[in-house]
Amino acid sequence: MTEPHVPTGPPASTEPPVNPPAHAPLHGLRVLDLATLFAGPLAATMLGDFGAEVVKVEHPQKPDPSRGHGPSKDGVGLWWKLLGRNKRAITLNLSRPGGRDTLLRLAATADVIIENFRPGTLEKWDLGWEELSAANPRLILTRVTAFGQFGPYAHRPGFGTLAEAMSGFAAITGEPDAPPTLPPFGLADSIAALATAYAVMTALAARERTGEGQVVDMAIIEPILTVLGPQPLWYDQLGHVQKRTGNRSANNAPRNTYRTADGSWVAVSTSAQSVAERVMRLVGRPDLIDEPWFATGAERAAHADVLDEAVGRWIAANTRTDVLAAFEKAEAAVAPVQDVRDVMTDPQYQALDTVTTVDDPELGPIRMQNVLFRLSSTPGAIRWAGRPHGADTESVLTELGLTPADLTALRAEGAL
Repeated sequence: MTEPHVPTGPPASTEPPVNPPAHAPLHGLRVLDLATLFAGPLAATMLGDFGAEVVKVEHPQKPDPSRGHGPSKDGVGLWWKLLGRNKRAITLNLSRPGGRDTLLRLAATADVIIENFRPGTLEKWDLGWEELSAANPRLILTRVTAFGQFGPYAHRPGFGTLAEAMSGFAAITGEPDAPPTLPPFGLADSIAALATAYAVMTALAARERTGEGQVVDMAIIEPILTVLGPQPLWYDQLGHVQKRTGNRSANNAPRNTYRTADGSWVAVSTSAQSVAERVMRLVGRPDLIDEPWFATGAERAAHADVLDEAVGRWIAANTRTDVLAAFEKAEAAVAPVQDVRDVMTDPQYQALDTVTTVDDPELGPIRMQNVLFRLSSTPGAIRWAGRPHGADTESVLTELGLTPADLTALRAEGAL
């Protein structure tokens, strides 16, 4: 088992290093992050975590709204510290001629652009695929929008919430007699970010064979539909429409959340027949195992009231600590229902270094989620947290070859 990786942290100065470590798996990959809220930027973050050089391009007067989302400390948005990590931050007004020309120069040095403007916006600025690919035939242009680049909804404004509603997620989430339920966080955006990072790596792999770039069209309404499972197939073949079942499952039981004697909650799952049998022995109802209907998950689900009563009664008579210990001894699947306070002290998360500490020049030591997975030979790292708006404009553009006079002219034009 490999030891948990520890991020290197930012340098002593507020200027982050230009290049990721040479051993990083995505070292040498350059990504321009033109996107906002949240799928596109999160995909860029994931690439940066494993060594891509990510340049965050924001409007001079209208920065990425995530800088102002949620709580802040000393006027510094905390969400941005997570979403903006491992990114150099520059400003550029793409609607100005100087901003357009500068982006084309940047594009010529880049491997990937990630953007989430409404379809047609880049084209309006003469920055569509025709112009970008002319500047760099090897470029991967990644377009992340709510509904995709074509179709009757393509030009509508949209956010992840609409994808959570349209995909069928909300329709099956919640109690049977309650309204459909939306998640209280960016679920569809986060799933789309994972899919976008995967799409970028797939397009880069194709470029290795062809030598040419291409366009990635990512519609946020699609990845969440994929993770919902075989619902379209069930409907196509059987006319089956999944209903809301609360915490229960139509495929196995007992599967629910249960309150313990000390007022805590635990979640139990019995997707495997052997685990279901262990749970019933543990709670003192081995007789239910002999029922004809207990032999399959679907039949157990049809008798969820009986099983929930048996499991719930036993759990309600024991503290959370005792419940967890008994289930572990019985090799039955259980987990505490944790809030963020519990997550921060959970021993398994601590062992994995899932929530790690990053030194930040603005806020000092801050804790955030670590990189998404562990690689034994070429691990990822958080090199620095989100940078101030435009903090790296001069350094990035100077490296591009712009002179102080060029920067002054761009500022006068309103392009920076």
